[in-house]
Amino acid sequence: MQIDIQIDAAEAPEPDSIIAWAEWASGELNDGLALTQDTELSIQVVDEPAIQQLNRDYRHQDKPTNVLSFPYEAMPGIELPLLGDIVLCAPVIAREAREQGKALADHWAHMTVHGVLHLRGYDHIEEAQAEEMEALERGILAKHGVGNPYE
Repeated sequence: MQIDIQIDAAEAPEPDSIIAWAEWASGELNDGLALTQDTELSIQVVDEPAIQQLNRDYRHQDKPTNVLSFPYEAMPGIELPLLGDIVLCAPVIAREAREQGKALADHWAHMTVHGVLHLRGYDHIEEAQAEEMEALERGILAKHGVGNPYE
């Protein structure tokens, strides 16, 4: 998988760390979505005004958030190896990590995995969906030494 990183915020992790976290989620799922070396994923790290605008424009929520995912939706008859785009907000993730008493890198890993799972079709709107998605997140993170993000 090809992962393109764009950092437009201060205090972001190293791009190699972000790529590794995205690969954790993209490589460990058996959900029928074939990912190849040609599959592309874009990840952007932004500040609060940028993510607030995206959240307002696409989710109609006028506030900053930690992560947004935009799955690629091909037009009929068009097949491209694009997974989609993830936008992570550095200040929100840092603030949440402090408020929740989590290691900053662990929270970044969780938010990156969470974003990739959304691109793979997982959601947490309904309780059953949330349970499935959270179990996947806990499992993926645990395999890499990151504790349960929901404790």
